[in-house]
Amino acid sequence: QVQLVESGGGLVQAGGSLRLSCTASGRTFSYLRMGWFRQAPGKERALLASIDGNGNTFYSDSVKGRFTIARDNAKNTVYLQMNSLRPEDTAVYYCAARPASGFTYVYWGQGTQVTVSS
Repeated sequence: QVQLVESGGGLVQAGGSLRLSCTASGRTFSYLRMGWFRQAPGKERALLASIDGNGNTFYSDSVKGRFTIARDNAKNTVYLQMNSLRPEDTAVYYCAARPASGFTYVYWGQGTQVTVSS
């Protein structure tokens, strides 16, 4: 079992930056692939970025070049640095994890609200 706790959300003006953090406990962190998702009102939850235990990353087109995912295996923490934020980035952001050999994210954080004002 893995427990995920996110932090770092809040209110920011368009063009600003925020950094989200997600700390995991309960299972060897380095064996997990970590992902950041978001869900805006009326929309489906979408994968933004992911990173494996070796630091290989994936980004969706919607955030490529603006967001950066990183992890610190010694701290069991994954980060999402968000720059050049836009009002359309407003959503609840979720941290998620899956075993490296799996295909489905099975562990989820509680979510943190990010609001970008225009």
